[in-house]
Formats: sequence, structure tokens, C-alpha cells
Amino acid sequence: MSNEYVVLSRRENQARGIGQYAIDFLAGKLGQPDDGVLKRVEQFHLDSIACGVSALACGTNAPRVLRSEALEYVSHELGEGAPVLGSRVNVTPEKAVVANSSAAREWDANGTNFGYNPARGATRGEFGHNDFYPVAVAAAQMKGLNGRETLLAMILLDEIRGRLAEVFALKNYKVDHVVHGAIASAATFGAILGASAEQIESAIGLVVAHYIPFRAIRAGKQLSDSKGASAAISAEAAVLSMRRAIRGFVGPADIFRNPEAIFCLFEKPEEKDASPFELALGASGDDFAVMGMHFKLGLYEHQSAGAIQGLMDLLGKHPKLLDNPDNVRSVRITIYEPAFGIIGDPAKRDPRTRQSADHSMVYIVATLLRKAFASGTSGWRELMLAPQDYSEESLHDPLTRQLIDRIEFRHGGREYDDKYPDGIPTTLEIEHGKLGSLSSGLVMYPEGHARNTSGNLESLLEYKFRLLAGLGVKDVDALYQRFTGLAEKSADEIADLYNFEIVNC
Repeated sequence: MSNEYVVLSRRENQARGIGQYAIDFLAGKLGQPDDGVLKRVEQFHLDSIACGVSALACGTNAPRVLRSEALEYVSHELGEGAPVLGSRVNVTPEKAVVANSSAAREWDANGTNFGYNPARGATRGEFGHNDFYPVAVAAAQMKGLNGRETLLAMILLDEIRGRLAEVFALKNYKVDHVVHGAIASAATFGAILGASAEQIESAIGLVVAHYIPFRAIRAGKQLSDSKGASAAISAEAAVLSMRRAIRGFVGPADIFRNPEAIFCLFEKPEEKDASPFELALGASGDDFAVMGMHFKLGLYEHQSAGAIQGLMDLLGKHPKLLDNPDNVRSVRITIYEPAFGIIGDPAKRDPRTRQSADHSMVYIVATLLRKAFASGTSGWRELMLAPQDYSEESLHDPLTRQLIDRIEFRHGGREYDDKYPDGIPTTLEIEHGKLGSLSSGLVMYPEGHARNTSGNLESLLEYKFRLLAGLGVKDVDALYQRFTGLAEKSADEIADLYNFEIVNC
């Protein structure tokens, strides 16, 4: 099938255009994505479920608080509510969404996009994550969609979110990347519930005019619950805005061309009455944003994947590296911006919370080395970072702290910066007492990256699912079956999708 697109000109009302695109896409008027696209979005959704179940099972704070809050908002009207993970009780949809999105995102271990599409010259490089699937699932459960229709809604949400990330870099203005996800959430939720393009336009306008989160939520020496819950809170606002618009509330129109909204305010268009960008959205074929998104194979900030791959490569080639940790004299990691600024912040050399540790390059690499010395093994599967690697005991492990002191983290300059976000350009070097100087060479496409060709992805994703989800259910095989083969599931099975028991880990 050939690739086809809907192109929204910078000179048109793109908010209404996104609304009409969402309606037409779900109605099948624009063609269909290839089966490989449906398979890929199912993989990302399955991955998010493992993250969410384990976060709830381990009693993490934000998901626990938001789930408890959601269960206070029981919905008794047919078709007006949706359940939280591990329940069949329907609550108001915005509360189901904030709870479920928070659980999916809490570990910071699910999918990532880098906003990079050189084929269309759209390479602004905004981050984003597959945190918003609960919006599609909640709306699908409310409207009685089947599994294939639910997957199409997830593709739609990722398409809008991912393409916006390619054309507008929110991070350049200290605005959090979840704004793109909130816009996509409003459009997807509204299209499923039967909203008009004008109503979706109003909801997008409400989101952008009233709910802009700045990156202050990710700043500070020790990060808080706000970092992990940012997407959830924005998704909640999007669903609430869409429900208000459906009831008749009229929000700001044509928000992408509004001179006082973030887009034109930060990037004044050269043309009068224009937005700063053209937006191309997939209609059919295999060129959808989700196909360029990346998996995390464990709990770590996505920018550290190149260093992890470099370490795995060196451990695999030189097993004697694991003979004695005292022989590791130094580790040097060279990387690009913005990774150097985000996970190389000097404050993160002494992480005291999980939210800081999983954004600390030196902690991540030191912990992997500690695990390798303890087990005498190497490899992504064997050393996969899990929740226990960010426990209070792990955060203060003496060997981890010693290894942190031996790690030098430096910016590689333009040579590295120019290779991002095509890849994750990283070099890891070890100075060893017996083996001498060892180098990974330049790592560009680590395991989990969309352009990695190792062939290991499916087996590593299944292992990760069992590692994480196994913390929260008694029968992980049954849970795996529940969330695979979604395209063949009936509307009743989608309605019952979250109806399983989560146990404490």
C-alpha cells in the first residue's frame, strides 16, 4: 500500500484541520495503516501496560494517589465512564485517564520519540513518550469500540503527537513536551466520542490557552512526582476540555495561528495569518510516526541507551572486565546535547530519589556495572534495570557510589550534536588496570532504537514485560495474552480489558 498524507498548510486553521483529520481517520475515509503499524502500536501499548501494572504493584506514590482519587469519582451512567487498571468499576473518564497514564509513565520506561523526520525536512527534535494510550482506551470503552478500532485510535494519537514533535520544539522554550500529547489526546478522544471538527478545535484551544506546563516540573536537584505525572495531568486536562467542548463550551479558535498562543508567540511566522509550520499527517500505508519511535529496554532515561549499549558491547567482548571492580580505574562517556545537560547535571551525581537516579547517566552506568560484577554476566536481558535497582538500598550501594566517582561524563561537541536525533551518538571508554584502554566506538542505534537492526527486539520486549508485569500479577502468561492480539478482540473484550487483579510486589 502506498503512503498517503493529509497536509495542513500553515495558512489554514490547523486546529480544525486536526479535528477533521481525526474524524476521517477513525471513520476509514483516509485509507488504512499497514498491518505492521498496528503490530508496532500494540507492542508499545503492551510495554506501557507492563510499566503501569508494576508501578501500581510496587505502590509508587503518584499512581497510588491518582488511582485512589479516581475511584472517588464513580460513574453510574452507561457510556459515561471508564475503569482504572486492575478494576471494572467505571469512573469519570478524565480521572481514569490521569490514573492510568500516571501508572504507565511512572517508571519512565516506556516508548520515546525524538521528533526527527528528515524525509520531510521536519527535524525539530522534540521529545515525547507513549504515555497517552489510556485516552484512546477510555474513549473506546465508552463508545464500545473493538480491538482494531482501539488500535487505530492509538495510532491516531501517536501520529498527531509525533508529527507535532517533528515541527515544533517545545523544549527550546522551556515548555514541557506533553503539550503535543495533550493536543493529540483531545483530538482522539473527541473523534471517538463523535465530536465535530469545530468542537475538537475548541478543546485544543482550551488545552493550549489554559494548560501549558513548563519544564519547571523536571528541574531541581531532586525530582518530584510532577516529573512522572506530567503527561497524565495534561491528558486529564485534554479529556476534560474535550468533554466541555462537546457540552457546548467554546474555546479559543484557530489556536496555532493565534499570535498570543505559544506557537506564534515563540516563533513568529514570516507570513501574516500563518502558523510557524506545515503539518503532514499519515493517512495510509506504513509511514506513521509510531514506526519511528523507540523502546526502552528497562528503567532508564532514553538518552542513556547509547552508553548502555556501549557498556554491553564492551562487557561482551571482554569478559575479564568482570574479574575485579578495583581494576576499573575510570569510565569516560562522551555524548551529545541535550543529553549532556539533562542526564549529566552535576546534581545527579548524588541522586537521592528514583526520579533523579533514572535521569542520572553516572548512576545508570554504575548500577549496570555493579550488577555485572555481582552476577558475572553481561547482556541487555541479564542486566535489565528494574524497579529494585532504584530502591533505597540500591541508591546508596557502596560499590555503585565508588563507581560513580570513577565516571567522567563529557560533551562531545558538534561532532556528536550533529548526529542527534538521527541516533543516540555515544562513546563509552574504560581504563582498566589489566586490559588497558577499551572503547565501544561510536554507538548510534542501540537496542530498542527504531533504526536498530539486531533482531533482538521482540524477545527483549517479552522478557521486559514478564520482568515488570510479573511483579503485579499472579499469572503473567494470562496478562500477556489479554493484551496481545488486540486487533482480533471484540468490543466486550476491550470493555473488560483492565479487569484483572494487581497484587503487591
